[in-house]
Amino acid sequence: MSNKYLHKAKDNKKDEFYTQLPDIENELKHYKKHFKGKVVFCNCNDTEESNFWRYFALNFKRLGLKKLIATHFGNGIPSYKLEKNNRGIIKTPLKGNGDFRSEECIDLLKKSDIVVTNPPFSLFREYVAQLINYNKKFLIIGNINAITYKEIFELIKENKVWLGINLGRGISGFIIQKHYELYGIETKIDEEGKRIVSTNNCLWLTNLDNSKRHEDIILTKIYAGNENLYPKYDNYDAINVNRVKDIPSDYKGAIGVPIKFRKGNDGKDLSVNGKSPYCRILIKNRRLK
Repeated sequence: MSNKYLHKAKDNKKDEFYTQLPDIENELKHYKKHFKGKVVFCNCNDTEESNFWRYFALNFKRLGLKKLIATHFGNGIPSYKLEKNNRGIIKTPLKGNGDFRSEECIDLLKKSDIVVTNPPFSLFREYVAQLINYNKKFLIIGNINAITYKEIFELIKENKVWLGINLGRGISGFIIQKHYELYGIETKIDEEGKRIVSTNNCLWLTNLDNSKRHEDIILTKIYAGNENLYPKYDNYDAINVNRVKDIPSDYKGAIGVPIKFRKGNDGKDLSVNGKSPYCRILIKNRRLK
């Protein structure tokens, strides 16, 4: 039920979902080595109210940051930027509304090293494309379905971006505004009166190295002698695996695993005996030569 909030935001181009501080802390603790001497830009924030700004401002010295910059989309009205360095915080009006695509925000992006924020889900493709175009390091939150977007999947496939540490229920929920109706079982109002919705359908996307991307999946299943358990697709040279834990450790070819979509050689959905399984991604075991 709670995922309806994300669909509603995308349909209405309203992306007022604010990240909770504990979720930021739980993810950022894995990347401390990347921030020393860097300029961090939070370009999709509610400035002082942003928990991203709050996190980096509170941990400025511990992380060894050179500078922290934050801008906020003013929704049609002039906005402002915040800059923090070792001497203090400076607040400066922006000429425009703080849209990340504006010329003045792009100028700030060019001067930054790492971007960390919760970008508009409805503009996720365009947002990531901008980061890649300007060759920026980043750590951002998105809907888990974003990895099915052609543009994002190609980046993952080319090893230019990868998943962060936490996803799904590893992200506890988002703060939503009063005009969003609270419904579903995974919504609440916390002790501070903030309205929280737990979508359980989001992830961190990054091109900062982390320990998780170097972990091998422990494989315990064997293909040889159990071929009947791994049917081949009708329209692609690969075997189908219904659960990640059932991936065979000895199969060198392509393997279709949950949860993403993939077309066969004929342009149609992958199928086994004429029936299409749930969405799949095709993988190979790079440890097997």
